[in-house]
Amino acid sequence: MDSIRGKTVLLTGASTGLGPHIARRLHQAGAKFVLSARNRDALNRLAEELGDSRVIVADLSRLGEAERLAREAGEVDVLVSNAGVPASGRLATFKVTELDRAIAVNLRASMVLAHQLLPAMLDRKGGHMVFMSSLAGKAPAAGNSVYNATKFGIRGFALALREELVETRVGVSVICPTFVSEAGMWAETGLKANSMVGEVSPAEVADAVWYAITRNRAEIDVMPFQVRAGLKVQALAPGLFTAVARATGASKFSEEQGERQRNKR
Repeated sequence: MDSIRGKTVLLTGASTGLGPHIARRLHQAGAKFVLSARNRDALNRLAEELGDSRVIVADLSRLGEAERLAREAGEVDVLVSNAGVPASGRLATFKVTELDRAIAVNLRASMVLAHQLLPAMLDRKGGHMVFMSSLAGKAPAAGNSVYNATKFGIRGFALALREELVETRVGVSVICPTFVSEAGMWAETGLKANSMVGEVSPAEVADAVWYAITRNRAEIDVMPFQVRAGLKVQALAPGLFTAVARATGASKFSEEQGERQRNKR
C-alpha cells in the first residue's frame, strides 16, 4: 500500500522497547492502532498519546491468546508483529518451559496472527504484514542458539509467506535490525556493541517498518554497511565467517549478552 493514512495497524509488543517508537512513526503517517502487549498501564498511556487507538492486553506466551487477539482486533489493515522475549544463553541453561515461551512469543504467535488475519485481508484485496527478525535471523552465534532459531524461523516464514501471496494484494515484509541502542532487549543489557558491528537507533528501525509497508519491501536490513558486507561473506564462505567471528571474540560477546539476559527469562 502506498499510504497507511487511515489504516488500522495491529501492533504487538507495543508497550515497551521498539513498540512505542514504531507506533509513533506510523502515527505520523496517519495510522490508527490496535495496541497489544501485557502491560495495560503502558498501553493506555501510549493510546492516550497517539489517540484513535484501542488497547487489547494479551500474553502471547499462552495458548489461545494470539487467536483471541486476532478476534478482538477486528478489521486490521496492517499487522506489525513486534512482540518478542529474550532468549540468549547456552542451550543447557534453559528450562523446557523457557524454550516453549521463546518459541511461542518469538515465532508461533506471529504465525497464528498471520493465519487468523490473512483471510479477511484477501477478501478485502489488500493488507500488509511486517515481522520483526534480527541480525540473529541471519548470523548464528554461540550462546544464541534458541534466539537464532526463533529469528531464523520468523524470517523464513515471512519470506516464504510473501511468495505464497505474490499474486495477491497482501504484502509481507521482514525487518532485520542489528543491535538497537536506547530501547529494546539489547539496550536493557547495558552492553555496547563492538564497533565492527555497530548499533542502530530505534528511529531507524521504525523508519524501516514504515518504508517496508509503503514500498512493499520483502526484507530490510537495519544495520551498518560493514555488517551487511559481512553477511555477504557468510553467504559465500560460512566457514570463514564463523572462524572470523571466533577470532574476534564474537562468541564470548554472545555469552556475555546471554548472561545479562538470563535473569529476564
